[in-house]
Amino acid sequence: MDLETKALLLSRGTVQLSQPGREGKMSTAGPGAGESSIFFQSGSRMVRLSVVDSSALLLEMDGGEATISLEGRAIARGRVVEPLLHCPDQAYITISERCIYDCKFCAVPRLMGKVKSHERVMEMVKEAMATGRLESISLTSGTEVSPQHEAERVAALVRDLLPFGLPIGVSVNPFPGVNRILLDAGADEVKYNLETVDRDIFARVCPGLSYQEIMDALEEAVELFGPNHVFSNVIIGLGESDQSLRQGIDELIDMGVLPILRAAYPHPLRRGEVDIVRPSADRMLGLARYLRMKLDEKGLDGSLALTGCYRCTGCDLAPGRDL
Repeated sequence: MDLETKALLLSRGTVQLSQPGREGKMSTAGPGAGESSIFFQSGSRMVRLSVVDSSALLLEMDGGEATISLEGRAIARGRVVEPLLHCPDQAYITISERCIYDCKFCAVPRLMGKVKSHERVMEMVKEAMATGRLESISLTSGTEVSPQHEAERVAALVRDLLPFGLPIGVSVNPFPGVNRILLDAGADEVKYNLETVDRDIFARVCPGLSYQEIMDALEEAVELFGPNHVFSNVIIGLGESDQSLRQGIDELIDMGVLPILRAAYPHPLRRGEVDIVRPSADRMLGLARYLRMKLDEKGLDGSLALTGCYRCTGCDLAPGRDL
């Protein structure tokens, strides 16, 4: 699978399966929460696709080989990879599957899912470790009560997970003081999601959150965790211009933050609340190449990420790994 084919698959975002019973794993994180997905690997590249019966992409199995076709033409051959916890080779765990905030592109506030206990998370990591495939731990969470409450809960988990001897990344809603809490607990990396670098769009789609507070937390995080270990999701397809995206990319990279360019996903539970246009393959390729160029200019390297999305690569065109 070359870079252009992966971009095409990501631009579609979904796949239908020819074989019943291979519905994939249910996601509990982010905009695609509550839907099943599969991981498809071809060569060194990986892509995660939501399983939707009406998708234009079709995945067929022949023994251990998987083929993805579009309009009857095979466009990629590879294999389906079994995720460990949410994604391959990581314990990527959502602690709180609910959130007091109401970001208009995200299904989590509508689903009001489970809140995993401390004990349950520890059990999940132990089970993943027993497979011999676990390489890193990523803890993400909605906000059940408050950002402070969530950070303290995740920090307690980080402290208890340190004996596993694996890199630990954390993604929560930030607030003043969050970086010191997570650093002192032993976290190796953090991710605070801006979601959109267009401040006007942010105000509409992320009510109750502070753009500047997130930026301040990201800037401080680089000082504490170091370059190449601080990340932020930036969604493509909420109505922003490429110019605003490039400006936002520049600002984050100048701070030492690695942006994650994530194609917007129009979840059925948020239909009518936000205008989402899934980006084309060409748009994603252009922005990913711009991101790679800017990272190189600043001496940043996505391949040095220890946890999370730059490590997985399934949902994005990841600089340092895909290009």
